[in-house]
Amino acid sequence: MAPMAWTRRALEDYRSRVRGCLLGGAVGDALGAPVEFLALDEIEQRCGPAGVREYLPAAPDDQRYGLVTDDTQMTLFTAEGLIRAGVRTDRGIGFTVAVVHAAYDRWLDTQLLPGPSGPVSGWLAGQSWLYARRAPGTTCMNALQDARDGGTRIARYGTPAVNHSKGCGTVMRSAPFGLMAPGTWPDEQVFAMAAEAAAYTHGHPTGTLAAGTLAVIVARLVAGDDLDAALDAAAAELSQHQAHDETSRALEAARHAARTAPVTPAVLEALGGGWTAHEALAIAVCAAAAEPEPERFGDALALSVTHGGDSDSTGSICGNILGAWHGETALPPALAFEVEGRGTILELADDLVWEFTRARELHGDHGPDTRWRVRYPGG
Repeated sequence: MAPMAWTRRALEDYRSRVRGCLLGGAVGDALGAPVEFLALDEIEQRCGPAGVREYLPAAPDDQRYGLVTDDTQMTLFTAEGLIRAGVRTDRGIGFTVAVVHAAYDRWLDTQLLPGPSGPVSGWLAGQSWLYARRAPGTTCMNALQDARDGGTRIARYGTPAVNHSKGCGTVMRSAPFGLMAPGTWPDEQVFAMAAEAAAYTHGHPTGTLAAGTLAVIVARLVAGDDLDAALDAAAAELSQHQAHDETSRALEAARHAARTAPVTPAVLEALGGGWTAHEALAIAVCAAAAEPEPERFGDALALSVTHGGDSDSTGSICGNILGAWHGETALPPALAFEVEGRGTILELADDLVWEFTRARELHGDHGPDTRWRVRYPGG
């Protein structure tokens, strides 16, 4: 990773986009979570024809608002894994995506344990609020448990899962691969890293290719492209991979639907339910493209979750895209202030920015152990 000179304005813009992407994803996740298993007519009866525009209680017997799901949890552990992979390069062994697999194993602890148990590895695993089980994906859970049970650390991390799933559990966590500083990696490497990490839990190529596609979309937006240009770049990279047809068709259908406005919940439902990776990506892209103005961020999120499908995942992906495009100041404050874990999310976003722009000041190349390395052990 070659260092680059950052102007103050460029660094502020980059930081805003990273914070916007991670927090926007959490907002979309929390907005869609309470309606995830409802049919469209049930959602409209509950929220009105304008759809889901404010947080609903988590459940009839749980009157908390703005709670996130495994989508946000796994996204945060993806980001943490990337930071730790950056720290690990001090050993002279290169940037290793398998470090993200170990991060997902730490996420698995948050689903199996009631809270941090004894000494934990790194600061994120010590955040008590993350120890909440919010309908995590069965495929992710099973694949990570299988990896944990599979032998030595070297054998179990960095190995693809043995299943044929193309569920949206790949794409909903992959935005951080696009958040590493612009110019750090070319599109093809961003795509390949996200696809590799997706394969740790999902074995179908559609699941891995959709994850790579989202990562490139986010990377191009963070670099300053508009959404159309970012989608063009992602589609071009996607087309270079075998078995891309299903994801390519879904992405083009989403763009076509957004161009032939108005986009309604019925239009989104025609793209699928969002339970699979390509459908979730398509719904999120369509909603973002249909409401592209920064001041319509909330309208795009409402559209992305108002359908009878996997609303938290489509909302999360849409929020990632819009946040990376418009930056954190475009987030609707009435939603952003109340989202669960806001402090942790923004703290992690800043840490990711510092790791990929100011690493030498934090841990050098082969320097002594620092408190940054305690926060983010290189492994």
